[in-house]
Amino acid sequence: MNAHTDIPVAQPLTGIRVIDFTQVMLGPCATQVLADYGADVIKIERPGAGDLSRTSIADDPDGLNNPVFCSLNRNKRSIALDLRDPAGKEIVYDLIRNADVVVNNFRAGVMERMGFGYEDLVKINPRIICAFGSGFGQSGPLAHKGGQDVLAQALSGVMARRADPSLPLSIYPTALADYTAGMHLVQAILLALLQREKTGRGQQVAVSLYDSMLAMQMQEAAMWLQRRRDLNWAAFPLTGVFETTDGALVLVGAFKANPLRDICVALELPDLSQDERYATFARQVEHKADLQARFRECFRSNTTAFWLARLEEQDLLCAPVQSLPEALESEQTATNGTVIELDARAEGINEPVRLIGTPLTMSASGFQIRHAPPSLGEHGEEILRELGYDSTRIEELKRERVVA
Repeated sequence: MNAHTDIPVAQPLTGIRVIDFTQVMLGPCATQVLADYGADVIKIERPGAGDLSRTSIADDPDGLNNPVFCSLNRNKRSIALDLRDPAGKEIVYDLIRNADVVVNNFRAGVMERMGFGYEDLVKINPRIICAFGSGFGQSGPLAHKGGQDVLAQALSGVMARRADPSLPLSIYPTALADYTAGMHLVQAILLALLQREKTGRGQQVAVSLYDSMLAMQMQEAAMWLQRRRDLNWAAFPLTGVFETTDGALVLVGAFKANPLRDICVALELPDLSQDERYATFARQVEHKADLQARFRECFRSNTTAFWLARLEEQDLLCAPVQSLPEALESEQTATNGTVIELDARAEGINEPVRLIGTPLTMSASGFQIRHAPPSLGEHGEEILRELGYDSTRIEELKRERVVA
């Protein structure tokens, strides 16, 4: 992962300025990747409130060290602006003149109503790239519906997919759509920056939670579109989660010539692959309940470690089911350097902040920690001075509450 905090290294996006209107997760997780790799990300926030993730999950009273906000906003600078005031809008236009990318995840049409749509900004800066992350797209019957991760899970078919149809419908407990769309938004921005090197001009790019969830199901969708057949990897007859005497493990009985035979060797069962009831994949599907009942009885007789050793002797795909705390404290996580620590005390936070770093590894230039997650409006005066505003004008803007 190569996190560096003290060695100046030329990063891929050094010199790129991003004006970031995003909040919650889709947009912020995208702009954080850009910031981690050198982009100067200026976060535009509402005075007195800021990004909704500062306070949407109850934590510390001032939202300064809210873990949810911190997880998405390192390496960014914050300015709090009243965008209803013409002077606040003028500051944004001043920022746009020398910016490379503008990112938002408002509902469709909001940026245009504020005067910050692509057609407005391209007149100020023909090289600007406007990136938009929405719930459902820029047009169509759902374009103006509030976008949210769980809604995208429901509407895209993801929520309806279960390993066993007898299980109740449920919400996937991680923000799957937000993160996936955020990473797609990073891809779109980087592609637009590469295209600009060829043309000299910017463009609009967009992603949606809905499209990202459909794209994630590309294999399943292709099977349905072309064969009208359901493809469900979790429902395969030799795949499942099984309880042991001290926990649980997951087994994936696939990618082998005869995985059932090898499972039977590991579980000390007779070779069920010779039984005509289980002799083919289709027959295994037909008799899955009986087959997995046999597996469950075996796994319940010993520990997770015992059975993992037996399964791995047969080169079967298996793993223990770990809790998130267990995963965070695991040797593999430590070896990968996945958890990073920011000493943010100098910026008003009273303890080190531990976060998940970037999953990307680059041999020539790793990500750097330049800024802790910012307090609301923390860099406002600094940013205004960079734009050429003098002390008198800055104090005037503060008195008028244009800048918090």
